[in-house]
Amino acid sequence: MSSKADKAEKTVYFSIIGSLGLAIIKWLAGFFGNSFALIADAIESTTDIFSSILVLLGIKYSKRPADETHPYGHGRIEPLVTFIVVIFLVISATVIAHQSVINLRTPHEPPEAWTLFVLGGIIIWKEISYHVVNRRAKALNSTSLKADAWHHRSDAITSVAAFIGISFALWLGEGYEYADDWAALFAAGFILYNCYRIFRPALGEIMDENLFEDIVDQVKEISLDVDGVMATDKCFVRKIGMTYIVDLHAVVSPDLSVREGHDIAHALKDYLMLNIPSISNVFVHIEPFDPAAKRASV
Repeated sequence: MSSKADKAEKTVYFSIIGSLGLAIIKWLAGFFGNSFALIADAIESTTDIFSSILVLLGIKYSKRPADETHPYGHGRIEPLVTFIVVIFLVISATVIAHQSVINLRTPHEPPEAWTLFVLGGIIIWKEISYHVVNRRAKALNSTSLKADAWHHRSDAITSVAAFIGISFALWLGEGYEYADDWAALFAAGFILYNCYRIFRPALGEIMDENLFEDIVDQVKEISLDVDGVMATDKCFVRKIGMTYIVDLHAVVSPDLSVREGHDIAHALKDYLMLNIPSISNVFVHIEPFDPAAKRASV
């Protein structure tokens, strides 16, 4: 768990440094290039910095070992941090939308042409950042890292919207100066859409939704490799932080002693944790095989 958290921390530092540099570039380019779409983009990048810091703090907290008051560890902080990240995104989208509407009612000069080159570089960098962070989020099974990755993707798409808006404003000329502001308004709507995409999985995680059928199937299949396990019955999986906790009912011969059943349970737990590294703990309930009840089902 600690090594996973360490890798996640390094990924978040990458996000923070990247977002900080791009936010400065966007603020300057938006101000001097007369582009509110770029300023809207800068607002999102600025919120990305704060949300990434929250993700970093959450990951650091999740590294704490289990204790008397948190017997399952501190991994639940991850979806909670994700909720806060979503709040940051909603606020930034609201600010962008509000300012866009104001600008649409106010005559102003079209943006500068050189801002397109700035946006082109930003789009490429943000898409690369999305793939880097998202790949690490999948490898580490981190909800908050996935939210951080979507910050980069939404930033890339809002930059594309800004690029299109500025292009229309420049190429179509007088009367189309507001295309830049419409692009910023579109960006706000897209950010809100991504808020739901980030929020929904985190809510399922904190509510212990049954979302891990693939892991359930894997656990049931692997369990049959352990000597003494005749079949499996119920299997429940919950995600806590970057790892899973499994509750499993194992079916064994009714003729075994309590000690033998106990030994099989420990062997089963160790075997599952060895073969599925993302599992941090397994709780095994031993059930006697009952032919009449046809319990021998995988």
